[in-house]
Amino acid sequence: MKRLTVILAVWALAAFAGSVAAAEQDRPATLAEVVVTATRTETSLDKVGGSAVSVVTAADIEAAKQTRVTEALKGIPGIDIVANGGPGSAASVFIRGGDSKNTLVLVDGIMFNDPSSPNRSADLANLTLDNIERIEVVRGPLSALYGSNATAGVINIITKQGSGRPTAHVGAEYGSYDTWRLFGGTSGELKKFNFALTAARTETDGFSAANDRNSDIARGGNTAEDDGWENTTLSGKFGLDITADFDINAVVRYIDSTADIDDFNGFAADRWNFNTFPAALEPEGSKSQEAESDQLFYQFNVHNYFFDRRVESTLFYKGADQDNQTYDADGSRINDLEGRSADLGWQGSLMFTEINTLSFGYTYFEEKLEENDSDQKEADINSYWVSDQLFLLDDRLVVVGGVRVDDHSRFGTETTWQVAPSYLIKKTDTTLKASYGTGFRAPSLYELFAEPIISFGFLGGNEDLDAEKSRGWDAGFEQRVFDGSLKFGATYFSTRYKDKIEFVYDPATFRSTYENLDGTTKTKGVETFAEWSPVPALSLLLNYTYTDTEDPDGEELVRRPQNKVYFNTRYRCLQRLTLNLDAYWVDDRKTIAAAVDADGNRVEGLDAYYLVNLAAAYDIKDHVQLYGRIDNLFDEDYEQAWSYATPGLSGHAGVKFTF
Repeated sequence: MKRLTVILAVWALAAFAGSVAAAEQDRPATLAEVVVTATRTETSLDKVGGSAVSVVTAADIEAAKQTRVTEALKGIPGIDIVANGGPGSAASVFIRGGDSKNTLVLVDGIMFNDPSSPNRSADLANLTLDNIERIEVVRGPLSALYGSNATAGVINIITKQGSGRPTAHVGAEYGSYDTWRLFGGTSGELKKFNFALTAARTETDGFSAANDRNSDIARGGNTAEDDGWENTTLSGKFGLDITADFDINAVVRYIDSTADIDDFNGFAADRWNFNTFPAALEPEGSKSQEAESDQLFYQFNVHNYFFDRRVESTLFYKGADQDNQTYDADGSRINDLEGRSADLGWQGSLMFTEINTLSFGYTYFEEKLEENDSDQKEADINSYWVSDQLFLLDDRLVVVGGVRVDDHSRFGTETTWQVAPSYLIKKTDTTLKASYGTGFRAPSLYELFAEPIISFGFLGGNEDLDAEKSRGWDAGFEQRVFDGSLKFGATYFSTRYKDKIEFVYDPATFRSTYENLDGTTKTKGVETFAEWSPVPALSLLLNYTYTDTEDPDGEELVRRPQNKVYFNTRYRCLQRLTLNLDAYWVDDRKTIAAAVDADGNRVEGLDAYYLVNLAAAYDIKDHVQLYGRIDNLFDEDYEQAWSYATPGLSGHAGVKFTF
């Protein structure tokens, strides 16, 4: 920790000293950032009411030089990322201690959560930052706006929209673990047509998912081979402005990926022989295990304004096809899951006066699951929602509220609601914020209809499941000083989950299935932050999250750290050089029940760890940029999940040409 403290202090002092010398110009006026996720309408960030909203901007993404969405999310208060290995391995996101299934992930409003996933969670393993304009995160129950799965929060990944003179870019990057990345794209406007297109290809040899640094797991062949990853991502956003008040838009994103994987049976390994009793580890031999994924996301909408733009209308169709195949050590396909989802709907907004915006809409949502070429399973939801935004007392008081009714074809109707007020005390530039909301998560198709596996005692899905329910609230403040150059705040949050759906195993009968659990799961905690930009060239950010979790038996939830700290500083000097530092400290965590060492002994927890990542970019000319980054600067040995490896000290360098 001393090394970390020293490097942070030196970095901050050097950047501050350099920027003070160069900062004689006045600070530019700050424009209010516009977001859409908190209200489903374009609203400035200071008028979204009491919702807890964080935004990762294109500038943040560009400065850090990371390539995957999971890396961009790690510094947001209340968010935890857990990956089972290196690039391409399964990656889950937790918001405020909730399960991964309690987070709704969207790409341009299209559901990224996979209907073929056992609990309809979102696996972020293959989601890259190509063509991303910003990432909006709203913490707290938001089912009143988005329905199922939005019980802990919503992550909306918004792609870039073309504007101005058409430009193009190409680039290449090489780094540790024999990692190659080639990328390119073009964007701009041609009269009434706008477009943004990107293509990227990543290949890496990776490292063994079974952690070769962990001496408590089986050694030998199972930790000796690398687990590589290949990813191709194509992304496009298109718009046609028929008139000033009438436009047509389309979005498409395609991801093709292949990742080498390792077995898992208490600890990572390459090969298990289940033909013996007890099952035996075979670290040598064929190692052809891999996961293949094809994902297609698309949207088409027709957008209109009427009556001097006081009425807004959007008719949309959204869809996703996600095909996931898994192969065993011999290269034989053992699983083929295909999930499809589609949204057909309409959203309208009425601005009666300058102090009131009423939004409402209808959506027909359909999801389908095809498991190993079996009969297709499906369910649908008819949803009706209304939301109101009130701007009172010269916009000092903002109240956002809404209600939604979801009629599910399998289990019935759920009604959810939300209210989120905020109040600005102008004299002190203090904003008081609060929100309260309810949420629900519909049972996934797998939980309802999974095929039985008699040899393992799995009885299949349970068609009698009810929806999970949640209630959550938060309250806090934000304070601005020094003309807004320094902002800090804190938020207390609390959420309760009931009727949680879990995989339940009965040791008396050796049978298992999915059931609604009795009792309440509780999460609570505090999120704090401080942002300071003493001069335009320098920014500093520090946030801290405390999370306390408790299952119905009073036990702590697994893989959730109680304490987490994130620090970022960014410095722009000489008009061409950008330096970025990210530092993380993550507390120890409880492991899952299956976490055992090579001798079968239970492993209770994972040690705390810290990470420091550096990035730098230099614009040689207006059209040429050299950049590089160093991840895990101090080569910290850590795990996010027991026995699964994480990158050690690694470096990457690249070049980008813009035309």
